[in-house]
Amino acid sequence: RQRECGTGPTCHLNRPPRASSGTPLAYRPGQRRPPCAPTRTTGKAASKSQKEARSRMAGDGEGAAAFAAAKAEWLDGSGGLPLLRWWRASGGGELLGRWDAVRAGAVAPALAAVSGACLAMSAMLLAEAVFMAAASLVRRRPERRYSAGPLGAQDGEDEERGLLGYPMVLVQIPMYNEREVYKLSIGAACGLSWPSDRVIVQVLDDSTDPTIKDLVELECKIWAKKGKNVKYEVRNNREGYKAGALKEGMLHAYVQQCDFLAVFDADFQPEPDFLMRTIPYLARNPQIALVQARWEFGNLLTGILGRFCS
Repeated sequence: RQRECGTGPTCHLNRPPRASSGTPLAYRPGQRRPPCAPTRTTGKAASKSQKEARSRMAGDGEGAAAFAAAKAEWLDGSGGLPLLRWWRASGGGELLGRWDAVRAGAVAPALAAVSGACLAMSAMLLAEAVFMAAASLVRRRPERRYSAGPLGAQDGEDEERGLLGYPMVLVQIPMYNEREVYKLSIGAACGLSWPSDRVIVQVLDDSTDPTIKDLVELECKIWAKKGKNVKYEVRNNREGYKAGALKEGMLHAYVQQCDFLAVFDADFQPEPDFLMRTIPYLARNPQIALVQARWEFGNLLTGILGRFCS
């Protein structure tokens, strides 16, 4: 037997040490071995170590048995917290069984149906994305199908006569209590690259807040002083909401001189060349009645919804 040192017979001290040159060193007769080298022990010491090992094993077994008993006591309701014991004694087990039955009969099928609907909608979105990608590859671009030459004076033509080549355009902006964006939308509409005498900006204000109405009217007067043809229109009812405002705005006399109509919502900010890029399709192609432009978010990454859409 070997005296216990924590490492056993594989300890490096049980092997013959090596000198610095790499050759093994032998022990001389009578030389004391290292503490963990194999040595003989007496029978009394061996029996004592065996008893200690058996006592440790017995202690581990008693701990495992105690843990198993506590676990069984907790599960059958005889142990645990007082509140848990009261709940089990007052019929909590029966209530738990009823909940399991309801969950299996109603909750699980409902969740399965919702999961199926989500999968179906995901498949629809995937199919739409694939279709749109394929359509964008095979469709012909509008500038290849239709004539969209520049308007106005051409090379060698009189500039004053060329201005007559720009059709009259009416820009409508319906509003309703748009405190945050009214300046941006009116400013963007008045900043369109188009002759000032060939465009009318019509602001249709259905605001119910008197303060906001005064602010919108003041903004229109500011742009009118800058030479822009801005019309501020209000009505005494909100019939039809913004669509009704657009319809009633077409009843004014000055609208009859306009050839084309551009509509922007209150939070839209068109690029300055919007009319230059869209009106030629209508002016050069009589078979076209509507041009719809692409729009995107100006605050795409500032909100949760914008981040999701991105």
